[in-house]
Amino acid sequence: MSQVFKSTRVLTAEGLRPAALVVDAGRIVELRGGDDLPAGSATKDFGDAVLLPGLVDSHVHINEPGRTEWEGFWTATRAAASGGVTTLVDMPLNCVPETTNVDALVAKRAAAQGKTWVDWAAWGGAVTGNSANLPGLVAAGVPGFKCFMIHSGIEGFQWVDEAELCAALAKLKGTGLPLLAHAEVAPPVEAATDELNAADADWRRYATYLASRPDAAEVEAVVILIRLAEEFETPIHVVHLASALALPMLAAARGRGVPITVETCVQYLWFAAEEIPDGATEFKCAPPIRGKANRDALWAALDEGLIDMVATDHSPCPPAMKQCEEGRWDLAWGGIASLGLALPVMATALAQRGFGAEETVKRVAAWMAAGPARLAGLTGRKGALTVGADADFVVFDPDVAWTVAEQDLHFRHKLSPYLGAKLRGRVMETWLRGEQIFSVGEFIGAPRGIELWNGRETVRA
Repeated sequence: MSQVFKSTRVLTAEGLRPAALVVDAGRIVELRGGDDLPAGSATKDFGDAVLLPGLVDSHVHINEPGRTEWEGFWTATRAAASGGVTTLVDMPLNCVPETTNVDALVAKRAAAQGKTWVDWAAWGGAVTGNSANLPGLVAAGVPGFKCFMIHSGIEGFQWVDEAELCAALAKLKGTGLPLLAHAEVAPPVEAATDELNAADADWRRYATYLASRPDAAEVEAVVILIRLAEEFETPIHVVHLASALALPMLAAARGRGVPITVETCVQYLWFAAEEIPDGATEFKCAPPIRGKANRDALWAALDEGLIDMVATDHSPCPPAMKQCEEGRWDLAWGGIASLGLALPVMATALAQRGFGAEETVKRVAAWMAAGPARLAGLTGRKGALTVGADADFVVFDPDVAWTVAEQDLHFRHKLSPYLGAKLRGRVMETWLRGEQIFSVGEFIGAPRGIELWNGRETVRA
C-alpha cells in the first residue's frame, strides 16, 4: 500500500503549497494536490506544518572508528535526525585510521554497521604522498576528497602543498568528483602568531586568536585553488569559507567558468567576533569567526548565489580538550559542536533579517539540502521533494520559540556555543525514506540508515 503525506505547506519546486507526497518503497512516486489523494492509501495529515526536504550536511566529523569517545556514528546520526538532517557526509580525519586508503574506508564501513539513524557517505582524504590511493577510493565509492592546505591538527592527516594538490587533481581529472579544500595556508598564520608571541599577547583574549588566523591565510589559499581548478578543469570546493575578502576573486573566477564552489558554515552566519567572550574556547574553530561586517558580507554572497551552500563543520571533542578552565585559545582544540541545531538557527537568523516563513524554508532547502546533495552527487536522490527522490522530509514548525538547553543536544558531549541561544522554529518530526525516525525528544524505532556509495546511484546497506 502506498503512503501519502500531506500538508497545507509542502515545499515543492513551486514554493510552499498544499500538496501530498505519494510514497512507495521509500521513494516519492507522485506529487499531488493537497486534496487529490489516491484511493486506498494510508494517509498522514500534518495540517499546516511545513514539510521540507531532509537536510544534507556534507561537512561532519563523526570520528569513528578510533576516536569514538569524541563522537561516533550512533550519537552523530541521532543528533542529525533531531535537527532534520537525513544525510551526512563524513570527513576523513579525526577517525583512526584516517580515510586515506581503501582499507581505512572498509574499517569505517564496518564501524558504522547497525549504528546509523540517517543515511551517510564518506569523503576520502587527499594527503601528502597518497595520490596513488585515490583511484582505488574512487572505485570503492567515495563521492570526493578532502585536503588541508595547512596543518590539520591531526598528525595522521598531513597537509598538502601545491605539488601534492596537482598530483591529486591529476588523479581526479575526468572523474567528476570534487576536491574539497580547507583553504588556509601557513605562512600568514605563522607570521601573525610569531608577532603575537613576540608581543607577549594574551591568549585568553579572542582578539588574539582572531589576529593569529588573518584573512590573508584564506585569501592566498583561494588564489591557489582558483588557479588549479582552472588549470586542471576539475571541480574544487572551498569548505567553511570565513573571510569575505576572498569573495571578489571567487566571483571573478565563477564569472569565467572556473569549476569552483563554496560553502560557509552556520557559525560564521550566526556569531560575530565582537560578541565572543574572552576565554570562551567553545567558540574556537578554524578559520575563525570574524567580525559583524564580514558576517553581513557572507550573507550577501549567499543571497547572490556566490556561496553555494551552508554546512555545520560539526567537529566535537571531549570537553577537556577545549581547555575551558584555562581559556587559552592557543591550547584549545578547534571545532564547534552544532549537529542538530543548524535548521532552527538558520531559520531564526533569516527571520531576524526580515524573511517570512516561505522564503526562509526555500533558502534553507536550497543552501542546506539541494546544495550539499549536489556536491556529494546525490541530486535526484536527496535534497528535494521531487518524484524519484527518497521520501526524506522534515516536519517543521516555524513559530515555536525555544531556548537551546543540554537536553536538546544529542551529540556525545554537551558543550556548544549555541547553549542558551533563543531560537524560533523547531523540528517536530524527521522521516527517512518514508519512515519516522524522530519526534520532538524521542527517537523512533531502530537505526535504519544506509551508506550511499559514490554518492550517486549505487547504494549498499
